[in-house]
Amino acid sequence: MKDLSTLPENLPIPVDDGACAHLRGARMPSVPLVATSGDIVDLSARPGTTVIYFYPMIGRPEGPPLMGWNEIPGARGCTPQSCAFRDHHADLKRHAAEVFGASAQPLEEQREAKARLGLPFELLNDSRFALSDAMRLPTFEYAGTRLIKRLTVVSVNGVIRKVFYPVYPPNRNADDVIGWLEHNRS
Repeated sequence: MKDLSTLPENLPIPVDDGACAHLRGARMPSVPLVATSGDIVDLSARPGTTVIYFYPMIGRPEGPPLMGWNEIPGARGCTPQSCAFRDHHADLKRHAAEVFGASAQPLEEQREAKARLGLPFELLNDSRFALSDAMRLPTFEYAGTRLIKRLTVVSVNGVIRKVFYPVYPPNRNADDVIGWLEHNRS
């Protein structure tokens, strides 16, 4: 059984390649996505502050090892990142922020991860890359599968105010978002 909750030492640090420089100040595109609850969510229509963390894929402890995954800068850490948003969910709510996770991972795998990790927020399914492509988000391929690179967006009334990219280390992302919210109240 793999330990997905901790990050191994010596992970490669992702470098800002400018792939998200166009996002700040842009409107969230109107792209309805299916949530793990089965509801349809259009992030462009969310009032107030919305935090969306995009991640490649949440692994399963009993799943086969992902050969070379730890060597891909920014790939490892979806479970610690998700758990950090879970653990800081009350703090984010105090800042009137609604949280979503989003990935291209199959919906059934997202539902399993949400239940297993006890996530108090919805994961959004972008397996067709409708939102990712509309936002021109960076992606990468692993074993022939296209995945979204790790990044976090804070939008206010549908306008992107902050982009965290690259996100490293992923288990500190929720803390970084809370710090930004504390200093940038709308």
